[in-house]
Amino acid sequence: MKLFPVILFLLLFTSCNQQKPYTVENRYIFIQNANRSEKEWELVWKDDFNTTELDTQKWTKIPPNNADWGKHMSDDPACYSFKNGCIYLNGIQNTDTISDSRPYLTGGIYTKGKFAFQYGKIEICARLENARGAWPAMWMLAEQKKYGNYPRNGEIDIMEHLNYETKIYQTTHSYYTLELGQKDNPPHGGTAEIDTAAFNVFGLAWYPDRLEFLLNGENTFTYPRVADVDSTQWPYDQPFYILIDQQLGGSWVGEITPEDLPVSMIVDWVKVYQ
Repeated sequence: MKLFPVILFLLLFTSCNQQKPYTVENRYIFIQNANRSEKEWELVWKDDFNTTELDTQKWTKIPPNNADWGKHMSDDPACYSFKNGCIYLNGIQNTDTISDSRPYLTGGIYTKGKFAFQYGKIEICARLENARGAWPAMWMLAEQKKYGNYPRNGEIDIMEHLNYETKIYQTTHSYYTLELGQKDNPPHGGTAEIDTAAFNVFGLAWYPDRLEFLLNGENTFTYPRVADVDSTQWPYDQPFYILIDQQLGGSWVGEITPEDLPVSMIVDWVKVYQ
């Protein structure tokens, strides 16, 4: 009789473990279990930003780099603020060019080394402010670089917005699209109209055979895995981490208008399901 509670506990523990939609590698990489395509999504990770500072267990401020999108990234506190349960990622004019000679600074966060996932659904609720030269983005990159250096591991752009446009861009990039020039076999991106005055939910449902881009719960564009083409067409079989950043300037978005600054991407929450 004394063994009964122990046996019951073990049965319940085993049952709960079996019900998880994922396995965890290296303590932070969530790999979705096989054969879940027909099952309901389960929430596995989130941040609702109901705080006064960045949760550094989940996020890191993106450091500057030489790419168009990253040359103004900064950890300056003025690029990050928390109000009304949201994080404000700000693009600003730099008021201290003695300490940092760059004319503009921007805020961005990523989960690199802290959270990554393979397959599942991600949703990000945010409002995008407009400015000439503003380039807010929500995107994903490979955590472990299974296939080598960029662009061989691919890039998933959940949302990019330019200047004062009323549309977003949802795109995939890879060696196949960039180096081999295969941007139409299949089409590697699409656009969707948005109301920039409102909060929208930008998302991606990621399956072993396709990427379904979402806006407010509706499918807007699908990038399928294609048979009988170069294998670099599908590097999306490995864990990816999340980047959310308010970018400024660059060859695509164009020149920055200082009078339009500051500008913010206001993020309410991020949720990942598997």
